[in-house]
Amino acid sequence: MHIFYTPDIASVKELPEEESLHCVKVLRLTEGSEITLADGKGSFYKAVITLAHHKRCGVNIIEEIPAPNPWTFKVHIAIAPTKNMDRIEWFSEKCTEIGIDAITLLRCRFSERKEVKTERIEKILISAMKQSLKAILPELEGMTDFKKFITRPFDGQKFIAHCYDENDKSLLKQKYEPGNNALILIGPEGDFSPEEVKLALENGFIPISLGNSRLRTETAGVVACHTLHVINQ
Repeated sequence: MHIFYTPDIASVKELPEEESLHCVKVLRLTEGSEITLADGKGSFYKAVITLAHHKRCGVNIIEEIPAPNPWTFKVHIAIAPTKNMDRIEWFSEKCTEIGIDAITLLRCRFSERKEVKTERIEKILISAMKQSLKAILPELEGMTDFKKFITRPFDGQKFIAHCYDENDKSLLKQKYEPGNNALILIGPEGDFSPEEVKLALENGFIPISLGNSRLRTETAGVVACHTLHVINQ
C-alpha cells in the first residue's frame, strides 16, 4: 500500500511536490492508480491519480477514513538534542512508530547542541507516520529554553528523568497513573543541572528513574515512551 502525506488534501486535491515526485518518478504510478493519503490530522483517504505530474500529482478522493490514534492519553516528550543528530533522529522515528503526540527539543545548561534545524526531523516524522500506518503526525517544537518550557501549563502528569541520587525518586511505572496525559523531560548526556532539577520540581514535575541501567539520551526517550504504552495496555 502506497501512503502519501497530504496535509492540505481537504482543500487542494493534489500531492505536495516532494510526494508527487516520489509517486510519479520513483514509484512510476500513473493515472488511474489507487493510492492512500494521510493528512496528518487523523484521516486516511482512498484516492485515484487523475494527473501523473511529478510536481503536482492530481488526485480524486474516493473515500475518507477517520483514523484517530489508538491510544487515548497524550504522550509529550521534551528532550535535549544530542551532539550526533542521527541519534535524536532515531529517537524521533522510533517514538513515532510506538506512538507519541508531541516532541519538544530542549535547550538546557549542559546541552551539546544549542540550535537545531528541524526540517530533517520533520521529514523523518512523516516517514515514520506513514510506515507505522498512522494518520496523525506528532507535533514538533524546535529548540525551547528549559526554564521557559517548564512553566507552561500541562493537563496531565509531569515527570523529569534525571540521574541524581534521591530518596524520593521512583520508577516511572510506580508514579504514572494509567490513562493520564504525560509530559516527560529527558536531559542531555551531561544530565540536567541541579538547578534545573530543582526548578522542575518547584513547577510540579515528579522525579523519576527509567531503570538501573545508564541510558543514552535517545534511548531514555524511547524507553519512557514505550513504558507509558505498556502501562496503558
